[in-house]
Amino acid sequence: AGPGILDGVARTLPPMTRALKLQKRAARVGFDWDRPETILDKLAEEAGEIADEIRADAPFDRLEDEMGDLLFVCVNLARKLEVDPERALKRANGKFERRFRHIETELKAAGRTAEDATLDEMEALWQAAKSLEKSGGHGGA
Repeated sequence: AGPGILDGVARTLPPMTRALKLQKRAARVGFDWDRPETILDKLAEEAGEIADEIRADAPFDRLEDEMGDLLFVCVNLARKLEVDPERALKRANGKFERRFRHIETELKAAGRTAEDATLDEMEALWQAAKSLEKSGGHGGA
């Protein structure tokens, strides 16, 4: 037997990048979902599986396995949409940081800290930050 389809995908790559390369290799031989909507169905299925494990108070290994499956499907959806998952996550990190800093800034202006604010108060400030971004107040949604 010759080399396998997945041979040569470096194990030293960051896990998200490696997942993407493994999926691209498998897709070359037709092992792929046909549409993004099909992957969204799989994402919902995987989310249901992790919810089941949480309800069952599953051992850590099961939770980690299901979390890995969920992330793997997310990478697959990104690939199907031709979105670089690393870049998308980097953008999401930036968005999270901006919005959380808005929460801290607003609380500080009121003489408070995140530690003494309620989740509801912080969520309201988060939504305000989101609205500001959408209206052009900060660099993009």
